[in-house]
Amino acid sequence: MFKLFMQGGAGYMTILTVLLVAIFFAAWKAPRWIKEIGTFALVFGILSLTIGFYQMFTVLQQVAFDLGSEAHGVFDLVSPGVFFGGMKVGLIPFIYGVIVYLISLIVRVIKKPRL
Repeated sequence: MFKLFMQGGAGYMTILTVLLVAIFFAAWKAPRWIKEIGTFALVFGILSLTIGFYQMFTVLQQVAFDLGSEAHGVFDLVSPGVFFGGMKVGLIPFIYGVIVYLISLIVRVIKKPRL
């Protein structure tokens, strides 16, 4: 678990973990905030995915620039394993954000007032 936490980026994963803890705190003190905190976690996961892919493509562009016109495709620059490994690492905070959002939905259903 710690390995995935560090691979996903300590900054992104720490913020998402704080949001997860905030969901449980909100369930105890401010139940109306659960939805907003969960939605924020989902959007933050999407933002981290976008930033991660941007960084990955920036590195690929720099490699292409350094090689000049010798390469004709992305897999001429890097191996498919490296490319898809970068995509996998970029998806870690996004998946964690979705999990935090799903937990917020479950907590909301549990904390919903009974009629």
